[in-house]
Amino acid sequence: MEKNLYRSDFPQFQDKTFVYLDSAASALKPQSVIDSVNHYYHDLSVNIHRGIYDEAYEATRLYEETREMVASFINASPEEIVFTRGATSALNLVALSYGMNLTSEDEIITSELEHHSSVLPWQAVANKTKAKLVYIPLDSEGRITVEAFKSVLTKKTKIVAITYVSNVMGYISPLDEIIPLAHQFGARVVVDAAQAAPHLKIDVKRLDVDFLAFSGHKMLGPTGVGVLFGKQELLNSMEPIELGGEMNEEVGKFQSVWKDAPYKFEAGTMPIASIIGLAKAIEYLKNVNLEEIENHTKRIRNYAYQQLKKIDGIVIYNPTSDSSIIAFNIKNVHPHDAASYFAEKKVALRAGHHCAQLIIKWLQIEACLRASFYLYNTFEDADQLVQTAKAAVKFFRSVGFEG
Repeated sequence: MEKNLYRSDFPQFQDKTFVYLDSAASALKPQSVIDSVNHYYHDLSVNIHRGIYDEAYEATRLYEETREMVASFINASPEEIVFTRGATSALNLVALSYGMNLTSEDEIITSELEHHSSVLPWQAVANKTKAKLVYIPLDSEGRITVEAFKSVLTKKTKIVAITYVSNVMGYISPLDEIIPLAHQFGARVVVDAAQAAPHLKIDVKRLDVDFLAFSGHKMLGPTGVGVLFGKQELLNSMEPIELGGEMNEEVGKFQSVWKDAPYKFEAGTMPIASIIGLAKAIEYLKNVNLEEIENHTKRIRNYAYQQLKKIDGIVIYNPTSDSSIIAFNIKNVHPHDAASYFAEKKVALRAGHHCAQLIIKWLQIEACLRASFYLYNTFEDADQLVQTAKAAVKFFRSVGFEG
């Protein structure tokens, strides 16, 4: 088997034998990211945009350089990059600010593939504004198709809230066709790119997307940091949903003036260390190359899939996945019980509904196992997954589960 060139950059693997197949939940962190976070806390540990002393200047410089790096990473302008506390916060910001302009005459299109962070804020908007929530019919594989999207797109459509890559099925949404269609009807498109950012080159200008959100921790970065991209004119038109320190230009007794975007959306003390660490994560991904990462992970995923599908007693729900995810179950075995068996064998999987209950219900199952691969995984990891799956089927049959 070929040698993995990046595994040694991740201290989480040192002196451990575990197989980590849960990167869709959170990616491991390379040493360079850890060092960057430690540098902030050890050498700076001060606030930004406030002090004029050296440490404050340096922290602010690193913070704003990260904004520039993120903008370059997705082909945006720095003024269009809002730091948040996660993709969830970013998507909520759009819904609870821009979305509050909707009325009972308007419609919001979404899908059953969405992560809860993508659909629940728009449920709340629909309940408050009386706008209508409309779902794109999925095809027999559970995919979003352009034709299905056209079937629900009307002059009443004002928002399209859609995933870039499904976190359960691994399907890539046809955004190149969906976004211009939505714009023809005057709708704004809000994309959840949390699963896309670690794998795919995102170009917000080419996509012409209105809003796009992703999180740092799924792309080798720290937890507690997310990114919202918004077209500048849209961000400027929106009201902040958090009010407090540093987001205001002038404060009066009865009325105040906000700073321009993005700063009016970054109230209080931000997760400075995590944002600075995100810069190193982006630097790492750019040095490796996203295309190389995606080719590597898909090869390992397909290698594992070809073996898993031959195991009697294993059900795979996304055989045609576009990404690194395998969603599966052991027949008649609750995925939490199965995950416990995998954990005992040092194979780390996710079990549950993956914060995406709508697609789990669409599949007519209670929950599922999810294996997800990333740049540090190896073909040996895939072999260990398959061997453990075979052993798990045998074990559960031996104790009375009919697989």
